[in-house]
Amino acid sequence: MTASTPPRTGSRTVLPLGRRPAPPALVLVAHGSRDPRALTTVRALMARVGALRPGLPVHLGHIELNEPLLPDTLAALGDTRAVLVPLLLSRGYHVKQDIPEMAGAARARTRLAAPLGPHPLLAEALHARLTESGWPSGTDSAARRSMAVVLAAAGSRDPDSAADTGRTARLLSARLGVPVVPAYASAAAPTVPAALRTLAERGRHRVAVASCFTAPGRFASQCADAAPWIASAPLGAHDAMARLVLHRYDQSLGARSAEAA
Repeated sequence: MTASTPPRTGSRTVLPLGRRPAPPALVLVAHGSRDPRALTTVRALMARVGALRPGLPVHLGHIELNEPLLPDTLAALGDTRAVLVPLLLSRGYHVKQDIPEMAGAARARTRLAAPLGPHPLLAEALHARLTESGWPSGTDSAARRSMAVVLAAAGSRDPDSAADTGRTARLLSARLGVPVVPAYASAAAPTVPAALRTLAERGRHRVAVASCFTAPGRFASQCADAAPWIASAPLGAHDAMARLVLHRYDQSLGARSAEAA
């Protein structure tokens, strides 16, 4: 046994006093976008996550369109343990198919965390972005009767995605005290313009569009352009988003511990 080799008791390795195993790496899995602001935004979120958890290795991989691509990030990790946290706001094809297939082809020992939504921290970030865009605080019940929000999301044909977005809408509605209607940029109904028309027909004439997107891109811009009043910015590197990423990471490790018990 060399001086650097930790002593063994039976089949278990005894680590030197004060030494702990390195935590699994956290890999943020972003969709990717041709909009250059998207990569800047995701990197800012990555930096905030790292600042909240010093010592945790944080990496980034994209499903498409931007480098580094997820397979390249995983290849660079070798056989390291890693938790993949999708920067996606609901379940759908990417979460159920694309990411698991990429992870399954890698040497890294990976675990896939849940997408960021639905969760109260996501509603917190949405609320904050709406407030920044001009959503009034302290409105009375009479004012609220003319107000509503369209929660604009990317959209998916997967019914689980719509269920998740609907739950996020309910969480945001509980915070705001006004109706929040989910609407989509593609692949699902209603569209944002259709949801806006329906609310106007119901007497809701002060309608904001809440951007349920992690980063800027074509869909986020398209939805914001349809807003008749105010539209919030994408969620980006808001502190609640960084805390939510770490919550999903910890949640995944907790699930692993429960499975091993």
